[in-house]
Amino acid sequence: MSVVIYAQPPEPQKPKRRPKAPPADGSPPKQRGLIASIIIGTVLVHVGALVLFGLWVVARQFSKPEAVFEVKQTLKIPIQKTPEHRMNTAAHEAAAPKPVFQDKLISTRPAKFALPDIPKLDLKQMLPLDPSELVSDQVTSLVGTAGFGLGGGAGLSGSGGLGKGSNFSFMGLQSQGQRIVLCFDVSGSVVNKANASGLPLAAIKDETLKLITSLPPSASFSIIQFVRNYKPFSEKLVASTPANRELAKQWIETEWSESGQMARGQRGVLSPDPNGVVCVIDAAFAMNPDVIFLISDGQFEQTYPTDRRIPNDELEDKLKDMQKGRLSKLPLNFIGFQMRAEDKAAWEKIARRSGGKLREIKSK
Repeated sequence: MSVVIYAQPPEPQKPKRRPKAPPADGSPPKQRGLIASIIIGTVLVHVGALVLFGLWVVARQFSKPEAVFEVKQTLKIPIQKTPEHRMNTAAHEAAAPKPVFQDKLISTRPAKFALPDIPKLDLKQMLPLDPSELVSDQVTSLVGTAGFGLGGGAGLSGSGGLGKGSNFSFMGLQSQGQRIVLCFDVSGSVVNKANASGLPLAAIKDETLKLITSLPPSASFSIIQFVRNYKPFSEKLVASTPANRELAKQWIETEWSESGQMARGQRGVLSPDPNGVVCVIDAAFAMNPDVIFLISDGQFEQTYPTDRRIPNDELEDKLKDMQKGRLSKLPLNFIGFQMRAEDKAAWEKIARRSGGKLREIKSK
């Protein structure tokens, strides 16, 4: 029996993989990928931050508030020179030294002819004239006595009309200035108290007409009547020309209110928010006057936006704020009818601090 043995072919061997060469920097592959991820992430974060910063800069340019220019005070520049100013200027020029010529031609040789002796003259007549005297004479001849306050009627006193440093009188209260605002409280309580004191609003109207008609051309004025709303003759000061004085006279005759009411929507009536004496003070100060007269009983109410009585402390703070930033204080003269003790004390302090005065008119 023969045995056949078959030889099994050998299994093919798999090729051996060549081991990877280590990285040049000697770091393992996982660490190198981590470093690359960190670098890419950092770049993305910086790019995102730059984009957000750019958007913020652009948005900031569009969100800038508009510039607002606010004038705290109006500087007053005198337009018309008063006669007193011209006289002072002329006197200053007269006192200035005159040029003297020193160059002379002198001959020591006797002349062939003899001049006659100079006649004796009165040296007083040879003195140069003072230009201020000439200006004074010319101004006096042009404007007459009324321009210097000698013929100003009941509204003016003194010798200076309404020029700087000169006085005038209104309702028995002395003051000075040539830019005047008259503010009249024509509420029901003031009307009743004025009648009880023997000086009704009709008499106050006559006093106002006397003052307006006696103002010189260099003056300017305006009139305001108020209850809670107010009605001005003009929202700016007007020059005291004959035409403007006539317009003011017509306005007083036709628009003067003695009813104790001033309804919103009435012709010429202004209704600010808030209303009351505060808006009247604002309107008067905005005209940039030299002096303000306020005629009332010292009790002021407000109906808009709330119905209330305005306390004296609030009015005192308001006037303090209005005086801030001015080159000089604006005098506020107060004429009160039958005032309460606390109201009189408050307005006496307000008037005194502003350089003004207070006069109370009591019942007969």
